[in-house]
This record gives sequence, C-alpha cells and structure tokens, in this order.
Amino acid sequence: MSEPRLYNSRLIDTYIKLIKARSPHINIEVMLRSIGIEPYEVADEGRWFTQEETNRFYRAVLQATGNENIAREAGRFSASTDALGSIRRYILAMLGPAKAFALGSKLAENLTRSADYSTRVISQKAVEITVRPHEGVKEEPFQCQNRIGVFEAIVSLFNYKPPLIEHEECLFNGSPVCRYTVRWQPNKTSWLKQGRDIYAFCAVIANFALALGAPTLLEQALPLSITGLLGMNWWLEASRKKLAENTLEYLRDSTEQLNEQINVNYRNTQLSREIGEAITSPNNIDEVLQVMVRTLERTLDYDRGLILVANKANQRLEIRGAFGYTEEHLDLLETTSFHLDNPNSQGPLVVSYRHQKPILVNDVSEISEVVTPKSRQFINALGTKSFLAVPIVLDNESIGVLAVDNYHGKKPLINSDVNLLMGIAPAIGVSFRNAILNEARENQFAATLKVLAHSIDARDFLTAGHSEKVAEYTVGIATELGKSHEYCQMIRIGALLHDYGKIGVPDTVLKKDGPLTDEERALVKTHSEKSFDILSQVPFEGLNQEIPDIALYHHERWDGTGYPKGLKGTDIPLGARIVAIADFFEAITSKRHYREPMPVNVAIDLLKRGSGSHFDPDILPAFLRYLGRSKKAGESLPQVREPRYTYKSPVIARINDLTVNGETIDISTGGVFLHLPAHLAGTIERHSVLDLTLDLPSAKNVRISGEVRWVNHATRHSSKHHPTGIGVAFREIDQNVLHLLRYSLHKMVRSREVLFPQAAINL
Repeated sequence: MSEPRLYNSRLIDTYIKLIKARSPHINIEVMLRSIGIEPYEVADEGRWFTQEETNRFYRAVLQATGNENIAREAGRFSASTDALGSIRRYILAMLGPAKAFALGSKLAENLTRSADYSTRVISQKAVEITVRPHEGVKEEPFQCQNRIGVFEAIVSLFNYKPPLIEHEECLFNGSPVCRYTVRWQPNKTSWLKQGRDIYAFCAVIANFALALGAPTLLEQALPLSITGLLGMNWWLEASRKKLAENTLEYLRDSTEQLNEQINVNYRNTQLSREIGEAITSPNNIDEVLQVMVRTLERTLDYDRGLILVANKANQRLEIRGAFGYTEEHLDLLETTSFHLDNPNSQGPLVVSYRHQKPILVNDVSEISEVVTPKSRQFINALGTKSFLAVPIVLDNESIGVLAVDNYHGKKPLINSDVNLLMGIAPAIGVSFRNAILNEARENQFAATLKVLAHSIDARDFLTAGHSEKVAEYTVGIATELGKSHEYCQMIRIGALLHDYGKIGVPDTVLKKDGPLTDEERALVKTHSEKSFDILSQVPFEGLNQEIPDIALYHHERWDGTGYPKGLKGTDIPLGARIVAIADFFEAITSKRHYREPMPVNVAIDLLKRGSGSHFDPDILPAFLRYLGRSKKAGESLPQVREPRYTYKSPVIARINDLTVNGETIDISTGGVFLHLPAHLAGTIERHSVLDLTLDLPSAKNVRISGEVRWVNHATRHSSKHHPTGIGVAFREIDQNVLHLLRYSLHKMVRSREVLFPQAAINL
C-alpha cells in the first residue's frame, strides 16, 4: 500500500515564502525538482504530501539555507502578512489566544493528518496542547520545532508579548506524545484598553450618583449628559465588537467551507486519477478490485465500503473487496448469500443489481416494511444507519454492486454522493473487464509456454516435471529476495523454458544410461544457445525480454568456469544465477537413467560447497530459507521425487468408517491427488490413513493403502493449482501393484497423455 499523505501543501508553502523573503538567491524551483516535487504541486492547496516527501523537502531546505532553526522560524513566519493566509484567517476569527488554541484542532485537521491535537485551557493566559501521532506515523524532530514556532505565531498575532512555551514531554525523548504548555502576557496597549474600560464604568456609576444628589437642574444635566455620552460610547463599542465577532465568525465558517470544498475537489480528482490508473493496469481481477477498494477507502468520506460481483453462473453476488468492516461484520457478510436467482429476494443490493438503479437510504427504519425479514435482520446485524448502493454496469449488463454506508452516524448521504458513485461504478466495470481479458490472455500465454516446456520434459518420463519444479524453486528464491510479482512471473517463464533447446539434442544422448562421451557432452551443452536462438524469436515485452538471456546463461558459474560464454560473477544475469541453483538442486534430487536421486541433505551440502564457485553466494541463502519455509508449511521435499501425470478417474476412498467417492487429478508411483467435495475435504486431517480403490489403464479395482499428506481447502489452502481435495502418499505398496502402476504411467507417456503441469507440491 502506498505511503499515506499527511501534510498539506500550505505547510510547505510557508517555508517557501520564508525562503523567498529572506534568501531570494535560492532557486526554489530547482530545489523542489531536485527532490521530486513540482512547484505546481505546492501551489495546489488540495495537495497533500507524505512523510518521506516532507522529510526530503526539509533536508533540501536545511542544505540550501544552512539554518538549523528554519523549522521554528517557518512556524513563526506563518503569522506574518506575507505568509499563509488561511492560518491568519482562522486565528484572527477567534479573537484571543485562548480561543485560538482551544479551536486549534480544527486548524490542524486542515493542515496535517499525522496526529491528533487536543487542547486544555488552563486559564485565560495559558493552555496545554497534546499532540499524539497516528499509528504508523513517524514524525521528525523538525516538525516538533515547527509546532513550537506556530504556537509562538498564534500568540504574536494578538500583539501579545512572546509566549513562554514549556515542552514537558516530547516524542523524540521517548514519550508517546508531545505535550506543550503555552503561557502569555498582554502588552501595554492591552492594559491601557482594559484600564480605559474600567475607568468608563466607574465614571458612569459616579455620575449617576452625583446626578441623583444634585440641587439644581444644571448640575443634574451636566452629569447626566456625560453619563449618557459615556454609556452611548460603551454601547457603540460593544455593538462594534459584536458585529466584528459575527463578521469574523462568518469569515471563519466560509474559510472552513472553502477548505472542505478544496479537499473534496482534490479527493475527487485523486480518485479519478487512481481509478484511471487501475483501468489501465494489467493486473488480475483480484488485484484490480483490491486497488479499487484501497482507492475508495483513501479518497472517499464514508465509514465502510463494499464491492460485490456476480458469480459466473449469475446466481449470487460475491464479496470481492471491502473496507471499514470489523472482523465480526466481515464474517457475517461472507456467510450471507445474496441470491440473484431467487425472485423473492428483495434486498437493496439485489434490487440495485437487477434494476440497474441506485438505492439511497438515510434511515434504515424507513425500509423496514419493504425488505424481507431476513434482509432487515441482516441490516440490523451490520449496524447500518444509512447506505448507498449503485450497480456496476458494463455493456448494459449488471456485473456487480458498489455499496457504501455510514456506521458512526456522519452527515447524511445526498444526491452528490449518488452522482459520484454512479461515475465510479462504470470505471470499476471497465477495470473488471480489462482484468478478465488480461487474465485470459495471460492464461493462453502461460498454457502455450507450458506446452513448449512439457514438449521437452515429456520426451523422457524420468525428466517429466523438471521444468515445473525448477520454476517453483525459482519463484521461491525470487520471493525470498524480495522481488516484485512481475519479476517472479518473468523468471518463472524463464525457468519453464530454460531447457527448451534440448529439443535439438537426440534421444540417444538425452536418455543414455551411462556416462556421456566428450562429443555427447559438447552436444548437450549446445542446448542453452539453442534455447536462446529459439526464444529470441518470441516477441517478449518489458521484463520478459530477459527470458532468452536466462535460458542462455543458466549454466554459467560464479567463478567463470561455466558455459557457453564463461561469464563471471555479476556479469551473469540475476535471473540466470537464480535458475542455476534451482536447476542444479532439482536435477540431483530426481532420478535419472544413469543414477538414483540424492537425498536432500546431501544435495544441500553440495550446494553449500559450490557457494562462491558454482553459485552466487548471496542467492544460495535465499534458496535455503525457501526450503526451510516449505518444510515448515508441510510440503514434502523431494527425497525420492517421482514424476506426476494427469489422470482423471473415479476412486473410492475409505477413511476409518467413512466411505467417500472422488476423482483422481494427478498420479505418480508415489501418490495421488484426490478431488473431493469441499464439505468432505474440510473434515479430513493430515496423516489420516485410508484405503483406495483405483481404476488404472492397465487394471481395474486396484487397491492401495495411503496416508493424507496435505489438504487443499478454503481454510487450508496448500496449492493454488489444485481443486479441493487431498494429497495422498502411497504406503506399503505391493510389488505387483507397483509394477501395474509403473506400466500404466509409461503407457500414458507413450500415448502422449502429458504430465499434470501444476503438480508442484510433492507427496
């Protein structure tokens, strides 16, 4: 997930205005562009910057000015007439430091999202301010100094003496918060104004007293006229002050509304941009939907959101993404069926989908009599107060529903919310379709590559599955090295095709039982260059352009003694160095015509001995970590690895007193994968013993005992390439049955019933 945007551009703009005022020789545009920030981004009051961007900006300012106090000075500068207007508008509208600090959290919300600000008024001359960073936010010391400068600026705006600021607790001294106590004293002018008001009040009282005791009319008229004049002046001054307060309050409200509109406009612009990127992103369906959910959560002002998509049979709506829901509510959503094939279903989500219209409800009690009792119970269980559902329509057909709701009783949903979501929903539909088309294209491409890879492996049943297993190891290494999903996909293809040049090597050499002659060995070595020549003709794009080089150089050695070019060290492409380790390990732990497979511990020892000579010493640890993780996950390492083949046939399995019917998916002389219904697969435990009755091509009703080694189920997902079911390892297999099994597998190879390509998890 991208780094959160925490600081408004107006904070950075204060620094820039300070630099322009005091150091006009500094080229602001050059400085900004050197750290990856465009000047127009700072000028946009709706733009927010990340912590990292803000840190880079501060370092650049510090280097350009050489002023260690620049952060605090920028805070003070915010009070100047040349600085950030919005800060002055807010503070002046509050008519006093105490009120300014008390309402300061509202100001903070418009400028920073990094922390919560709370103010406790101690007296009319002192406040305590606590700043608590949000979870995951790591502020820097310069931001603490900038806050102190802002506090000084707030007091100075009222022409008071510089305040005394005590910083009792600081984040950068190990405290969980920054706590400040700000104290101030009025200046001489303030004292004079206060004295004038007291004098006027006393004069009014004195003149009233004198007038009541005066003996003549003249003596009465003079004090009364003075009293009236003073009273009228006092009343006019109070009226003027009240009018000023009302005017400034109006200005403050207008400023807040303007800031809010700026933020809304910016959020909508950001939303449009990010959705546009998602539409053009070549990701799969789930990735696209997750990007959409994260974008909606980050940019929209709703408590919760939900994307539902109709299943392939168009029977029900399935949840494909959500934000803001508790685990309890998510469990409720995932266990609730939104039926599209039930005409009696009248839930808001289903109605929105069917009739392709938005459903907006600000008070769920208003629809309590319309929806079914089940829907009413569901809405109440979610605690929904108001919600909006809009259909996701593509080519005039509904494909899903986008729903948002307010759980904590925020402002009511209005027509602009409907318009906004109705504008977003088609973009989600386009993204969904693009992802489907992209997945179909990738599946076709992957299927073609697998056919190419297996056309080599299938020439010899002992090497069947070699490329797939190398690909699995290769992706494991790349993942341990922290490589991107795109890189892992690329190197997987490179691993699948790394031996494709062997198509030009005769079977008499590839399948030879004994040692190869020098001429035969030289012929085998040509396969890497043959692979390169063939794969170079494929129009690979982007990262995939590295694939031919991976095939060409995967037999190079770290010390330069490999072939075909004798490359050394990092001159060997990274992908080829990764495949070299995976290829070596897979080859020596598998049976070949001329030798038996090596135990894993022996193979690992050979790998370690080859570190720094044969293999890249920085990559080998990643492979060993991957093997360790695979072992912890319950995947059997290939002590004696047997090739596995696609084979679909009915099977009867008896586990304890339970008899179940299933279907084989793939099989080897070591075990079989059984496809079982989900409700059965979920009840079977690992290491359970079972008796199988199989139908093989060479024999019917063959009985074999086995043990469950792994389970594929929604709650125990072990292989993305298999349906729900169990992986079974054969045990105590009869020699006659073993002979029948081997004969059947050999017969399948000869009849070109090729191995099951995704059978990557060994039994």
